[in-house]
Amino acid sequence: MRVDVLTLFPEMFAGVFGSSILGKAQDKGIVSLNAINFRDYSGNKHGSVDDTPYGGGGGMVLKPEPIFRAVEDLLGRTAGEEAGGSSDEKAVAADPGLTPNASSRPPRIILMCPQGETFTQKKAEELAQEDHLVFICGHYEGYDERIREHLVTDELSIGDYVLTGGELPAMVVIDSVTRLLPGVLGNETSAVTDSFSTGLLEYPHYTRPVEFRGWKVPDILLSGHHANVDEWRRKEALRRTLERRPDLLEKVELSAQEQRWLEQMKANPQKE
Repeated sequence: MRVDVLTLFPEMFAGVFGSSILGKAQDKGIVSLNAINFRDYSGNKHGSVDDTPYGGGGGMVLKPEPIFRAVEDLLGRTAGEEAGGSSDEKAVAADPGLTPNASSRPPRIILMCPQGETFTQKKAEELAQEDHLVFICGHYEGYDERIREHLVTDELSIGDYVLTGGELPAMVVIDSVTRLLPGVLGNETSAVTDSFSTGLLEYPHYTRPVEFRGWKVPDILLSGHHANVDEWRRKEALRRTLERRPDLLEKVELSAQEQRWLEQMKANPQKE
């Protein structure tokens, strides 16, 4: 997968892209992560990428030209055209670390903004199927509406609050998506059993020592009986979801046995 981020602050991504899981994923050649400063596409000697809003009001608005130029440069074609025989030669010339987009499938161009669709694990799984993602990170008051209407394919928000810019949300989405790519995590079951991947919050985890300050690991986890352990984990995932995020239970499909466990937990909320 190739991920390009258009931002006014590419230096913010150096530590994130080069560390931990994301850094290892790049070392393995599973993903290519690139941060591009779209101020380089301003087209004016001052490097200005924003202007005052028509109709008045406070704040500054990101102009369409730099964003469109940057995306077109990355894709090697005019935004809105179907992906075809054109190449990414200009982008590669500007940054030798970039490689042409070999996929015939057009990239997902994602605008990070508070007005967007709320990002979820399901959305992460959807984006993990793509070959090329382009993130647009804004600052200031907002974006010229023509960027939304004629350039992007998705608008994403990571929650109902406002941040200084789209960089931190983009990092969250990129981390969430990258860890789902085959070969990124050492244990391939980790991403499958994470909270939200099954529709429920994850069950509790324990490791050595068996007893710490008088607090013991549940006996069932020491039993070696895999079926019983699996049942305990599923029950605890249900219990934790009921206690902390009951809204998720309205969306998840439960077996008849799980429904019975859930009803018992509601009737007797005390942990067994």
